[in-house]
Amino acid sequence: MTVLVACSHGTDSPVGRRTVEELVDLVRDRIPDTRVVQAFVDVQEPTVAEIVDREQSTAAVVVVPLLLSVGFHTAVDIARAVRPYPDARQGQPLGTHPLIAEVHEARLRAVVPGDWLPGDHVVFAAAGSSNPAAVTDVETAAAHLRRLIPVPVTIGYASAAEPRIADAVHAARAAGATRVIAVSHVLAPGYFAGLVERAGADIVTAPLGADARVADVVVERFRSA
Repeated sequence: MTVLVACSHGTDSPVGRRTVEELVDLVRDRIPDTRVVQAFVDVQEPTVAEIVDREQSTAAVVVVPLLLSVGFHTAVDIARAVRPYPDARQGQPLGTHPLIAEVHEARLRAVVPGDWLPGDHVVFAAAGSSNPAAVTDVETAAAHLRRLIPVPVTIGYASAAEPRIADAVHAARAAGATRVIAVSHVLAPGYFAGLVERAGADIVTAPLGADARVADVVVERFRSA
């Protein structure tokens, strides 16, 4: 048997915690013969290192990051947790999968239910990382969304990378946008979702949340690893 360790960032937000728990439950529904265990890299416990150490004694382990790009937590926290054990592996983050863009499109349709307007502009608002590979992941995710919607899509970051979300919103308006919609490229409500909401866009989408398509991506990352 192989255990799926669903490793998220962790959050102080009760709504964010429930959202991640609901997503993990959706994953369990899809692979009922697989043990699915939660772990965290920050804020909450148990840590991913604790869970991998416990589970690897009786089963092979695959850690799937409930994260949207590579970065410190994938390259250090998760990698360090699996490295000592030959039967422990690490899956890819979720954000570059095309299904994630489909969820973002659905979130956009929820807040922009009618036709797109000529002055509409979407800012793809990500958490941000100083890791160049994380920037590449976000660019890939934004490119998937561009294929699905007929309006310009630019990128902004909440931290660690440029441009910041508020600057991307300002740049869109300076370029002639009359309505700026921020796509919240975060998994669940919490700190980074709050930064997106306060960045000055006219409309902000909900985070990806406990969507069936996100759960499908988690299962695919698990099986690929």
